[in-house]
Amino acid sequence: MDITSIVVAVAALFIGAGISFTLLQSLQRKKASSVIAEAEKEAENIKKDKILQAKEKFLELKAEHEKSINKKEQKFNETANRLKERETKNNQRFEENKRRDRDLNNLKKDLERKIDVNDRKTEELEKVHRRQVEQLEVISGLTPEDAKSQLLEALKDEAKTEAASYIQETMEEAKLSASNEARKVVIQTIQRVATEQAVENSVSVFNIENDDVKGRIIGREGRNIRALEAATGVEIIVDDTPEAIILSCFDPVRREIARLALHRLVTDGRIHPARIEEVVAKTRKSISEEIFEVGKRTAIDLGIHGLHPELVKTIGRMKYRSSYGQNLLQHSREVANLCGIMAAELGLNAKLAKRAGLLHDIGKVPSEESELPHAILGMQWAEKYGEKPDVCNAIGAHHDEIEMNNLISPIVQVCDGISGARPGARRQIAESYIQRLKDLENLAIGQNGVSKAYAIQAGRELRVMVDCDKVSDADAAKISFDISQKIQNEMTYPGQVKITVIRETRAVNVAR
Repeated sequence: MDITSIVVAVAALFIGAGISFTLLQSLQRKKASSVIAEAEKEAENIKKDKILQAKEKFLELKAEHEKSINKKEQKFNETANRLKERETKNNQRFEENKRRDRDLNNLKKDLERKIDVNDRKTEELEKVHRRQVEQLEVISGLTPEDAKSQLLEALKDEAKTEAASYIQETMEEAKLSASNEARKVVIQTIQRVATEQAVENSVSVFNIENDDVKGRIIGREGRNIRALEAATGVEIIVDDTPEAIILSCFDPVRREIARLALHRLVTDGRIHPARIEEVVAKTRKSISEEIFEVGKRTAIDLGIHGLHPELVKTIGRMKYRSSYGQNLLQHSREVANLCGIMAAELGLNAKLAKRAGLLHDIGKVPSEESELPHAILGMQWAEKYGEKPDVCNAIGAHHDEIEMNNLISPIVQVCDGISGARPGARRQIAESYIQRLKDLENLAIGQNGVSKAYAIQAGRELRVMVDCDKVSDADAAKISFDISQKIQNEMTYPGQVKITVIRETRAVNVAR
């Protein structure tokens, strides 16, 4: 290949490269123009979107601003309305005060007028009185001092006569009331009669010889204990307590049935569901018979006859009931005895009073639940089973649910209070009794000159020791009276409290 060909080839190569470069630049310019156009178009779209967003934001802010303005305007209107209402009320009060001022001024004027009239009448009366006194002096020929002396002498003689007559009448009245006072002493003495009591609880303890019996009572998978609970309605608690099983139930009759049935089963040794139901049924029947026998024996012991069998059963059920820790049957027996003694002292029918006292709490042992007070429920039962109206009224009125209409009713109420209020008779009252004794002693110690104070005789007497150097005999009597008045006004207590103030002087010397 010659040089010319090479030069032509190189020239052609350079020419082709230049043409290619030119074409490439042309293509890049076209491409750049299209990119710029697209960018401008996209920028225009973004601009339009931003403008729309700005408009929407502006509208939103404008709406919120208007809403805020509306709220402020509403609050402003409400405040304005309240101010108007207050202004109206103040105006009304102002008018009312003006009216009252006018009324007061009228009353003041009227009162001043009446005072003037009264003063004039008083002056006239004084003038009339002076004229009458002058006329009496002229008629009697006595000066005012002489008339006063004669009048005082006459009044002294009359007062002596009336005093002697009053003393004589008082003596005769005291003799007549001596019998009544003696009866009061008897009634107060009755309050010291002892009574049996029982602690009220809802559980019983069944003792066993060894803990192996617990497994037999529980049975396979607990079937025996479940059968026993279902048959008696008592919860049986078998825990780690040694040689003991707890029977828990609010009904003492059901608890006693469960205890006796469990005792028979353990003694017999055959413990299975069928045997449990048989033994529980027999035990329930024997308890029912025992309840009737207890009621019958109680009525016979108290000399009460002709009671309806249902009332006899109710009395028997009282054996298994307690009220504030006091056995209900023992409480009713005591109330019956107290009623008989008190009625005999007052010359009333003692047997009828005993009957009412025994039956007064039968409403506390209902066979089914009732919302009536126990006094009303017991009265309805007594009426249903043919008791006399006086007995029914005494039962229903012993807590003042109805009005008393005979003399037996207050006797039953008083005897019920005597039996329940005795210190220690009821668990709840024992605490308040101790507190009452402390209050008695503290009340006495608070008096000036008192060194010691002791409540004795179950709170029936308060003995107060005073310092002889600070308290005289007259002061001792005054202290006794003041303490009695304070007890009457500040304390609640049954019966009466005797206050004995002791003032003694001791002279002590030592021989050496």
